[in-house]
Amino acid sequence: MSIILRTRQLTKRYGAKTVVHDVNMTIGTGDIYGFLGQNGAGKTTTLRMIMGLIRPSAGEIELFGHARHGDKRKTMERIGAIIEYPGFYLNLNAADNLEIHRRLMGMGNKESIDDALATVGLLDAKNQAVKNYSLGMKQRLGIARALLHHPELLLLDEPTNGLDPGGIKEMRQLFLKLARKRGITVLISSHLLSEVEQLANKIGIIHKGQLLEEIDCETLQKKTRHYLNLKVTDEKKAAYILEHMLGTTDYVAAGPGVLRLYEHLEQPDQVSSLLASNGVGVKEMALSGDSLEDYFLKLTGGEGFG
Repeated sequence: MSIILRTRQLTKRYGAKTVVHDVNMTIGTGDIYGFLGQNGAGKTTTLRMIMGLIRPSAGEIELFGHARHGDKRKTMERIGAIIEYPGFYLNLNAADNLEIHRRLMGMGNKESIDDALATVGLLDAKNQAVKNYSLGMKQRLGIARALLHHPELLLLDEPTNGLDPGGIKEMRQLFLKLARKRGITVLISSHLLSEVEQLANKIGIIHKGQLLEEIDCETLQKKTRHYLNLKVTDEKKAAYILEHMLGTTDYVAAGPGVLRLYEHLEQPDQVSSLLASNGVGVKEMALSGDSLEDYFLKLTGGEGFG
């Protein structure tokens, strides 16, 4: 997988205040990257630096394999973005709004308007005045505008803010379609853990301007799986019994005399009896494991999201 976006020690200071500090972010082609953090954590500032809307105080931004300098226009032609709330001419319809944007930016052709509106599910509403659109429709229109020039990378800053659960679900389905069917790499900032965990394949956690962790969701799920924590008199014999008598290899050795069993969580008595009847004493058994929220709370020192 090639790298489409990379930042190195990206920093932004306003006077004596550092709002983004040494952010090292890596996003591969085809990723849906969830940029997760509380309001005020530095998400929007980071996206604005990536888009070239504000100048970094220090650090580097690499887009499509090249440092962000030289012909910036060509680089920006490969990126679509909604940074903060999208604004429109409310008395005009959706198609006219997109046509104005298309001409101002010198991009695409008129056919791209219908294509973008169809992609976000607004083609049938293209002649309605935007003032009559719901919040969810306006958000989708903003995404249509960002898609006019068929970008390779889409940056979305809190795109589900203010939406009801139905609207959030529609947006989630749209982002998955863009990534899977159109091959667009998507970077979504959010303070909603539940939104990000259902959507992203990779997550960056930013807190008070610092990127605390960048982790793929498969690894994250492994870290937060629940398990039976077994303290036994003979872990090697216990492992043999788990494999050859219980029929599972879904366990790990977690230290001298300690095994973590990820299956049969609802059958602790049977597991204990099987081990004991085959000569392995069980000194302690407990169900353990963090939820995703627990995991993030530990990273942030007890400060949650949302």
